[in-house]
Amino acid sequence: SSSGGTFKDVCFFGLQYFLKMYLCGSVVTEAKIDHAERLFRAHLSHPVWGYDEKLFNREAWEHILRKHNGRLPILIKAVPEGTVLPVKNVLFTMENTDPKCYWLTNYLETLLVQVWYPMTICTQSLEQKKIIKRYLQDTGCDSIIDQGLHAFKLHDFGFRGVSSVESAALGSVAHLVHFLGTDTMVGLEMAKEFYSEDCAGFSIPASEHSTMTSWGREREVDAMRNMLQNHPTGLVACVSDSYDIFKACSQYWGTELKALVKSRDGVLIVRPDSGELPAIVLQVLQKLEARFGST
Repeated sequence: SSSGGTFKDVCFFGLQYFLKMYLCGSVVTEAKIDHAERLFRAHLSHPVWGYDEKLFNREAWEHILRKHNGRLPILIKAVPEGTVLPVKNVLFTMENTDPKCYWLTNYLETLLVQVWYPMTICTQSLEQKKIIKRYLQDTGCDSIIDQGLHAFKLHDFGFRGVSSVESAALGSVAHLVHFLGTDTMVGLEMAKEFYSEDCAGFSIPASEHSTMTSWGREREVDAMRNMLQNHPTGLVACVSDSYDIFKACSQYWGTELKALVKSRDGVLIVRPDSGELPAIVLQVLQKLEARFGST
């Protein structure tokens, strides 16, 4: 269960991955038992007092192998993934189904509590989606919600900010419960393999600093024009702070390229990838508003 925190609700997600990845099928084998016993002996031996042979319960693991064909005798019950429910409710339970394996649930607890991570990402993404929808509605942009475009308002670039490939995939899939934009490809692979989702998220043409600065400072506007000309329709994102974000908004996007921007059948996303938040976002919007107007 979630004991509570910033939000009053929690969005449960991620258990299915751990079950399919680590616990389903004949996961106990003779080779794994031998490996575990060697590891116990090495890890728990003392240079003075030696090793206590009773520490590794080989007989119990061999019981699972013989009686259950290596399948873990446990029963797990859980709320459906994606369920939103108040904190301090049971999210899933685990029981052993063989009296001789009373110890097994404690062995598995450390693995299964890792569901906290995708569940936290999934809950935060839900709350962020609520904020996005509220302000779209408050500013008269209900049509964006009606078209489903709000699902692209929080894009996942999180791969580089996590500790492993697995955590990148888990966090990405959890985010994609509520949104559709991602550049974390491993999340798409995990969603397909473990959740039977052919394509859980999408991306758009986008520049990065290297593709912009390779044109040189004096030709930055040409790099921007190139993005617009090569992608005349749909969404396109262009990083605009390589040198001077305010000059880019007022002089390049808002003057030299204004006609080209307005003639596109789609949306240009001007990216300020640096600066103090949230001020930089408001400042960029104000610069663009001065040139393009607003509703």
